[in-house]
Amino acid sequence: MVISIDKSLLGDVNEPNIQAINYAIRELLKRQKRLNKLADYYNGKQDVNDHKFDNSKVKSANIMINHAKYITDMNVGFMTGNPVKYTADKDKNIDDVLDVLKNADIHKHDIELEKDLSVFGYGYELLYLKATDPEITLDEAGNEKETPNTELKIEVIDPRAAIVVTDDTVEHDPLFAVFVQPKRDLDGRMDGYSVTVYMPKRVVEFRTEMTMELSGDDDIVYDGENLFNTVPLIEYRNNEERQGDFEQLISLIDAYNLLQTDRISDKEAFVDAILVTFGFGLAEDDDDLKALKNGVLNAPSREDGADISWLTKSFDETQVNLLSQSIENDIHKVSYVPNMNDEKFMGNVSGEAMKFKLFGLENLLSIKKRYFFDGLRRRLNMVQTIVNIKGANNDVSGCNIDLTPNIPVNLSDVVNNIRNADGVIPRKITYGWLPQVDDPQEIIEAMDQQDADNIKKNQMALQQDPDRLEWGDSQDDQSDDEKEKQQDDDHSKRAR
Repeated sequence: MVISIDKSLLGDVNEPNIQAINYAIRELLKRQKRLNKLADYYNGKQDVNDHKFDNSKVKSANIMINHAKYITDMNVGFMTGNPVKYTADKDKNIDDVLDVLKNADIHKHDIELEKDLSVFGYGYELLYLKATDPEITLDEAGNEKETPNTELKIEVIDPRAAIVVTDDTVEHDPLFAVFVQPKRDLDGRMDGYSVTVYMPKRVVEFRTEMTMELSGDDDIVYDGENLFNTVPLIEYRNNEERQGDFEQLISLIDAYNLLQTDRISDKEAFVDAILVTFGFGLAEDDDDLKALKNGVLNAPSREDGADISWLTKSFDETQVNLLSQSIENDIHKVSYVPNMNDEKFMGNVSGEAMKFKLFGLENLLSIKKRYFFDGLRRRLNMVQTIVNIKGANNDVSGCNIDLTPNIPVNLSDVVNNIRNADGVIPRKITYGWLPQVDDPQEIIEAMDQQDADNIKKNQMALQQDPDRLEWGDSQDDQSDDEKEKQQDDDHSKRAR
């Protein structure tokens, strides 16, 4: 899946190499069949739609239960239902980087990106600078001055339209990337292709007249500087093999759909059974045949040896149902995505029991996160480059990236565990068990402040009048007369 070439063969990596670009485009075309099939399965265009039922009078039901979409949507929800959180390393600032991500609505972007990873096995995002309204300032003479302004944009790119080429070292550093877009005229007819090549310090867009591949004489419609100082098209991987979440399940998905389709078709064929007569016949021009079409049939008596019955194909519905459940269970077992409509997930389920049911899914997500974070770190470095060019002083090195899976949590169990562990396990650890808590120390400080506030409120509630001894005042703070009066009062109380 990785397209690697010897870097030395390119010469200057910032000069478009037509031969290398065309090689990348041919490799991209080779991927089209696989990627299109995966996209079709997610969108419900599956092989069962072309299934034919061997009965001239009964058409195939073509039942399609879209397990592919279910697996992808559940994985996307589990993986990116909660936004990714970034925490700067000690004494480092990443505020400007986080502002860029916030303005880009990065949570929505990550959801779209994870969907591509789940369907295709890998995905692409493009970072680029878009010109915006110029900033108006006044010079020393009071005249208006326009300063060009740009906005950093981050967009998901269809893997069927882009490819990244790396060097052939063990690090696989990106050398260049190609993004191909078909062009059409106002009548919708094909009008060549836009082929954009992203190099470490340069971006060049070609326009072809017929095919994707470049001829060397194609027009250059854009040639600009790349301020990121690296290839701005980032490749994200779903796993080491770059496989989609349901890719290995296609045979099971087809088997399940085929079984359900034939099941329904058999039911229709059962209704359209053949009528068999014994001891007499029906001619096409017979009045009895015409009566039969109206639901009436005049037949000889059974004493004369006549009889009539329906010729049907018998099948064991119980066995078919068991086979259907077996295939469906295999789909969920191999995909690690549980069937949330299963009876085992209904009713009151403890947090520990839920963890065991979701153990396989959590293991899968832990693997997906590691590969996902590789791309996120490249994104952070590119955003840092741009914000620092604009005058910021951000440093994303050592930045902590955290992603909390969107999995149901029994909060009561978590709180009880924290309470029971108090005094045995440090609170800095136990408070980290709480979902959506990035820094347990912040919770500790908040709890300390809450305790201090409660003590202060209690003191205010128990406070006495100003001219009398206040709560907590010592006898040493009283005058001699006050002490003597206090002693007399105490003697009087004891005497009574």
